[in-house]
Amino acid sequence: MESLLGTSIAVFIGVTIILFGGAALMMGRAVGATWRPAWHCVGYGLMLGVADRFLIFALFGGDGLSLTGLAIDTGLIIAIALLARRVTQVNRMIGQYPWMYERTGLLGWREKA
Repeated sequence: MESLLGTSIAVFIGVTIILFGGAALMMGRAVGATWRPAWHCVGYGLMLGVADRFLIFALFGGDGLSLTGLAIDTGLIIAIALLARRVTQVNRMIGQYPWMYERTGLLGWREKA
């Protein structure tokens, strides 16, 4: 598993999940709060993924050219950002228009009957 990630599991959890996952969460909330399209999360997530791979290489001696590590890190970062974006938009719709919409779950809303 370490060779697939290009670093140790501890570094993956600390840097990718906690540090850059938190940044992806904040980025997804910001994109969702401003009603920007989902592809913005993908573009910003790619940049965060490259920065994540660079920090793993520079600070922890990980494999900086690991394409599978980059793909896994970036995919996780983009998934967190897209989830945060959607949850933020649902919360805003329900909060701004409580007379028109009701929640149908964590990721959806519908018009009130």
